[in-house]
Amino acid sequence: MTPLPGILAEIAEVAGERAALLIAAARGGTQIYVPPVPELDHWLCRLIGRAEARAVCEQLTCGVGPRRVDVPFGPTGAYAKLREAVDTLIIEGRSERDIALATGYTARSVRRRRARLAGEGRLPKDERQLSWL
Repeated sequence: MTPLPGILAEIAEVAGERAALLIAAARGGTQIYVPPVPELDHWLCRLIGRAEARAVCEQLTCGVGPRRVDVPFGPTGAYAKLREAVDTLIIEGRSERDIALATGYTARSVRRRRARLAGEGRLPKDERQLSWL
């Protein structure tokens, strides 16, 4: 899995990746109010559990006062899902043009994504190409 962005990484650090992903799925793309200590019926307690919610609130507010936080979509967002679909098509060996038409990506973005996947070692090496190393 890809690393979680910003606040989600902080949440995962104190409450676990599952809690961070649940929060991203429930409130991603919005701003949330984080109290220093959540009440028992607070949405965060209902979503991830009281102990985890307290840990998250303590981490994000330092126990001092409430804070508003922008929650990113993370891997639950539409862009991440689209990128995953593009990656799948690239790994299957589809052409840049086919991928661009099927997904709405530009051919240039497909090339950049293919280069990134190759750099990460997620694509098989093309044996037709010469190696300079």
